[in-house]
Amino acid sequence: MIPSDTAAPYAVPRIVPILDLAAKAIMVTLLVSALIDPSAVNLEGKAASARAVGYPMLAFALPVLWYGWRREKPFPWVADLMITIPCFSDLLGNRIGFYDSIWWFDDLVHFVNTGLLTGAAILLTMSYTATLGQMIERGLAVGVTAALAWEIAEYFAFLSKSVERNGAYADTLADMALGTMGSMAAVLIIHRLWQRESASVTV
Repeated sequence: MIPSDTAAPYAVPRIVPILDLAAKAIMVTLLVSALIDPSAVNLEGKAASARAVGYPMLAFALPVLWYGWRREKPFPWVADLMITIPCFSDLLGNRIGFYDSIWWFDDLVHFVNTGLLTGAAILLTMSYTATLGQMIERGLAVGVTAALAWEIAEYFAFLSKSVERNGAYADTLADMALGTMGSMAAVLIIHRLWQRESASVTV
């Protein structure tokens, strides 16, 4: 997980690109199904059209930017997978009905997905020589912003028109807190991994 610009190249496990491409393919399939019949994927009244626009923009942003401006560098498959999973997991969770059948699934999604987006940002923008303090600063900037952006989008996309809006304030605070904790967990995990990999490179 050491950025290629700042340390010796490392081998990405072969399974990572496969998982990344599979997640993107399933995401697109679910989005097409949602546009045809939102109820088939449990997205009726849950901004299926907004997801059909926003999720591909997020999941395919890195490949477009990378191959447009940094084609000579190895593609960051790990970071790309970390960006794709939040889109994929939200759609799959709705399709299977986890949001309705597992009370804590939404909390898990906010914690994990914000952490993944934060981790991807750190992998793409920071060096393994960064201090923990620098990583925490970056993690909070990305994580809190991502959590806030999601809550704003969620409210205007469908929550403001839903009966759930009566408890939206408390739910928003809880989701943002979970997102912040997820981003900090990502910071600590990546910092620890970079420390270990840095030690192995210098040995």
